Amino acid sequence: MDINQQKEQFSNAYLQAVASVAGYSLYKPAVDDDSVDWGIAARGGTGRIRSPRLELQLKSTSRDVLDDSYVRYPLKLKNYDELRMDNFAIPRILVVVLLPENLADWIQQSEQELCIRYCAYWLSLRGMPQTQNTATVTVSLPRSNLFTVSALQSLMQLISQGSQP
Repeated sequence: MDINQQKEQFSNAYLQAVASVAGYSLYKPAVDDDSVDWGIAARGGTGRIRSPRLELQLKSTSRDVLDDSYVRYPLKLKNYDELRMDNFAIPRILVVVLLPENLADWIQQSEQELCIRYCAYWLSLRGMPQTQNTATVTVSLPRSNLFTVSALQSLMQLISQGSQP
């Protein structure tokens, strides 16, 4: 497996860990031709929308993309254009998993814990403007948008209330 495949598999495991602790199931489209790598589904619910769902494009990087306030990620134009649309039945977000540069640092393990390093950030591109760029668009994910168990639960609650991220 090459390093890009390892990054993809690691980011899948990160998402699976967060979703399972949050209590949600995951589904994976057979083909990613619409910038959707994964879907997250809740069962039941107490809001206006029963069994809310969220779809996401999952990326990972070990490049230095952090500044004080943002993760600046160069997203392919195809993904940007498909994620910025505002008329999807199921809301969509971008999730970027940051990884240490050194593969050996991706996890730390002992008898007491398995520590996944570093973390992921999320961003809704819904309603973002069209661009004149021809290959990539650098998107700014706020560092406050950590993709955590509680953040995912808040997103799903928002969707169940009839709002979109």
